[in-house]
Amino acid sequence: MTRRILYTIAALLAMTIAGGCIKNDIPYARIQANFLTLTAKGQDAATVIDSTNRTVSLVFPEEVDIYSVQVTGYTLTPGAHIVDNPFTAPVDLSSPLFVYLRLYQDWLWKISAVQNIERYFEVEGEMGETVIDVPGRRVVLAVRSTTDLSKVVVKAAKLGQKGCVMTPDLKEGSEFDARSPFKVKIEIFGSTEEWTIYVSTVNDPVRTASADAWTGVAWVTGEAEAGLDNGVEYRIKGTQEWTRVPESEVTHNGGSFTARINHLSPLTTYETRAYSGTDYANVLEFTTGSTPQIPNGDFDYWWLDKKVWCPWPEGGEQFWDTGNKGATTIGTSNTFPSEDTPSGSGYAACLETRFVGIGVLGKLAAGNIFAGSYVRTDGTNGVLSFGRPFTERPTRMTGMFKYKSVPINYSNSETAFCAGQPDTCIVWVALIDSPQPFEIRTNPNNRQLFDPEGSYVVAYGKMQCGETVGSYTPFEVQLDYKSTSRVPTYILITGSASKYGDYFTGGAGSTLFLDDLKLFYDYQ
Repeated sequence: MTRRILYTIAALLAMTIAGGCIKNDIPYARIQANFLTLTAKGQDAATVIDSTNRTVSLVFPEEVDIYSVQVTGYTLTPGAHIVDNPFTAPVDLSSPLFVYLRLYQDWLWKISAVQNIERYFEVEGEMGETVIDVPGRRVVLAVRSTTDLSKVVVKAAKLGQKGCVMTPDLKEGSEFDARSPFKVKIEIFGSTEEWTIYVSTVNDPVRTASADAWTGVAWVTGEAEAGLDNGVEYRIKGTQEWTRVPESEVTHNGGSFTARINHLSPLTTYETRAYSGTDYANVLEFTTGSTPQIPNGDFDYWWLDKKVWCPWPEGGEQFWDTGNKGATTIGTSNTFPSEDTPSGSGYAACLETRFVGIGVLGKLAAGNIFAGSYVRTDGTNGVLSFGRPFTERPTRMTGMFKYKSVPINYSNSETAFCAGQPDTCIVWVALIDSPQPFEIRTNPNNRQLFDPEGSYVVAYGKMQCGETVGSYTPFEVQLDYKSTSRVPTYILITGSASKYGDYFTGGAGSTLFLDDLKLFYDYQ
């Protein structure tokens, strides 16, 4: 035995003997205690868990009593527990419920119920759209100045959940006195709400309320008396002739109406006005946007940084990135250029799902590519920055793809339901209006994945395929907008050979080829 080894053993023995005299001032591990799942009786949509903000949202149909919600199950970060667990009995989620999860320390979580209740209130002679302020329990609307406010006639009214009782009962054809704020009570499940109805008068027979300009499309909203010949006209500024928007492109909501104007020229200023019968409203101006395209959308530019294939010109602008930095820690790049292209020239992006590791030591790595950057590797997990600056509003993205689908042979407790099923590829596009790119984290202890229903989402669309497509085939992703007026700050584009790759689930060998991605800014 060498002298160095003897010295080492002696030092370790000395440390062990002295251990009883050493103060234990090592801090506890800082591991966030999370809800991994939470379900309740009556849900009609998946639970949304945000581990960054420590919130849980449960979605219920409107007939469910959220004053008495029975939680049917939950799972937590291993080792964590709920302090003063309230779920042993039904809980009141009419307002947020706060609970502490304990793991070395306490973590405060907010649990909320989301209930999409259909509410409406319409009267005869109404001008524009009714405003229903749920938090303030107010109804605000306007009628023509010739309307007798002492006898406003109700066309339709529903302010509470299905089965509620309204007092007085403002059914179709009933009248109420709107010369001062009018109050009604809504009763259900033993709870009572008081709503106030405010009615004002409008002198102008029609008004151009707003104009939201995109690039090839604009959305113009007008207000007039419901049921009349209401619509919108437009023209290029400086010209004389007005063009009427076809009725097929106009949607009506009471006395409010919105026209979608298609086939506009980019970077052009237009004038628009609403009309009602022979009456014309004020004129508004709008200027259309530009038509930026996706950098390296044909995936012709790559360079090799040691083992990592990078989908951008060496030393040039980076728009795309991949999970290759994580995959190459114990393997090779699983997203790389391929000469197998639709045109027979240039390159396509090849995304291959692989098990990265040796034996049981490793994880499934889904072949992927995304607009953004790979931030860092967290153990065997990834932290990604999704999104590139973008302020225009495309209507769709097209491209070419082919796909080899392999049965899913890697899953976990969260995705066990899909084991053995054919793997599914996915391509999705989103526009968000957050002040910074969206951070993706795949570590289950602080997981954060993109939510298409998130409040930060302006528009979203996807294409997915769960079968083998042996030759290049066109695909299209239509963008569904939540608002015509919100302006995005970032565009997110993602392709993956395995839909559940964020959960390290898929079929090893599933392979997606992508090429020729393009954005379009008009409706066909």
